Amino acid sequence: MGLVYADIEIINSTELEMAKRGYIDKEEVKRMFLNILVDTGSYMLAINENIQEILQFPVVESRRAQLANGEVIECKVVSGVELRFKNRTSYCSAMVLPGNSEPLLGAIPLEEMDVIINSSRQELLVNPEHPDMAVLKMKAYN
Repeated sequence: MGLVYADIEIINSTELEMAKRGYIDKEEVKRMFLNILVDTGSYMLAINENIQEILQFPVVESRRAQLANGEVIECKVVSGVELRFKNRTSYCSAMVLPGNSEPLLGAIPLEEMDVIINSSRQELLVNPEHPDMAVLKMKAYN
């Protein structure tokens, strides 16, 4: 199986909630689009310091992580991450890898979004058994 990448929108959900409540304008919500490596060997979402600097997620803790090469490093963990892929959404935390490391889409957000990996086509797909899974959207508080 080759490498599988997916186009994901990543959003600072803390700021999204602030916009819904009218504290900031919708245009101020930090977001970006990433073509991210799908990695079922990683359990969490992993972003890098450059992405964290732009999106400014709140840091909630520090954890040790083992990299693919066996090296153990200490990483910040951030919360308030919203991921969007097609008609799917995941709300998760993320480990912050050093520098410009390649971001990884791990097993937890993949399962939450109910997506599958098509290894022969090397792409991420909405689960065909649940193609119309409803995406619940919170209404702004008035």
